[in-house]
Amino acid sequence: MKAHRGDRLILEGTRVGDQRRIGIITELRHADGTPPYVVRWLDTGHEALVFPGPDARIEEPTEHTLS
Repeated sequence: MKAHRGDRLILEGTRVGDQRRIGIITELRHADGTPPYVVRWLDTGHEALVFPGPDARIEEPTEHTLS
């Protein structure tokens, strides 16, 4: 998994009742874009250091989400 600042990190729920979490990657800890990432969660505004697991995916921002 490789990411850039501004990409979205999406964590899918792994159990019944879990909600999808979406965050914006605000900082990379490695120049090659590998984890961990500092992520600002959209639902709470909280920033956290995240080591994504197999239920995570990265999405690049689109023009629509940047405006």
